[in-house]
Amino acid sequence: MASRPARPVTQPPKMARPGLQSLVLPIMQQVTVRVPASTSNLGPGFDCLGVALRIYNEVTISRGRGEPLLPMVRAAADAFFERAPAKLFPFSCAITGEIPSSRGLGSSAAIRVGLLHGLNELSGRPLERREIFELCARLEQHPDNAAPACYGGFNVVRGLERQMFTVSAQLHFVLLVPDFEIATAKARSLLPARIDRLQAVENSRNACTVTAAFASREYRSLGGAFVDHLHQPFRKKLIPFLDDVIAAAESAGALGAFLSGSGSTICAVTLRSPEKIARAMVAAANSPRARTLTTTADNRGARTLASHGSAN
Repeated sequence: MASRPARPVTQPPKMARPGLQSLVLPIMQQVTVRVPASTSNLGPGFDCLGVALRIYNEVTISRGRGEPLLPMVRAAADAFFERAPAKLFPFSCAITGEIPSSRGLGSSAAIRVGLLHGLNELSGRPLERREIFELCARLEQHPDNAAPACYGGFNVVRGLERQMFTVSAQLHFVLLVPDFEIATAKARSLLPARIDRLQAVENSRNACTVTAAFASREYRSLGGAFVDHLHQPFRKKLIPFLDDVIAAAESAGALGAFLSGSGSTICAVTLRSPEKIARAMVAAANSPRARTLTTTADNRGARTLASHGSAN
């Protein structure tokens, strides 16, 4: 008996999901990134320590050409597209916010971090946050500002390595912001090539104490630990009232005070009476247009506020 030829096995056609073929992914057209200010050095932690503050700049990146880009923005964009596996596209950049420029509060780091995060969002996030930090640190040459701007909190940096610790809202930062700017390059030109060995040892002790106090949240240990011999004694030529303001802040109850970054802002740290400390700092500065800001630490770092997309 002849066998029947095998019948081909057929599968019923797969049904496409309704609307699947017409689904079009949107291309993000605009993004706004909020980035915190930062106070760095914290006295003895020269180029090593930084804290993010709840004072912000917002950087909005939009696809398409607009006004000519600032040189800082263009250089950061070139670095991003050189590093990221992303297609180059024209964009415009708008910067708004509260961080005063050239006052030692990380305004340039905030702009660079905001731009890099914005371009990363518009490009589909090809880079991780760590890579954005590394790019910003190289552009800034100051990772003690780049790290808090990126990650928030209190940061200890060593080259491109960093550790971050959250900071309690009970700790207040009182900022005396003078009415004059200081260029970082000018402030660095005042630093000597050598310092006394015993002074270097004291700086190491103080920097370790500051780090331990923030890591453990034993903030009362900060008292007396902000004394510095590496940069502040030389930079006070540019801020003649620096010593008087620090002394006034401590007399009013601050745990200590220091030059924020390369200045001109002076930062006091306290667990109590921030208003009293602010008044004492202003009085000691005797600078009519100086102002004070009182804030706490930001523990989140750069973050996206809003994004807008349109269909392909």
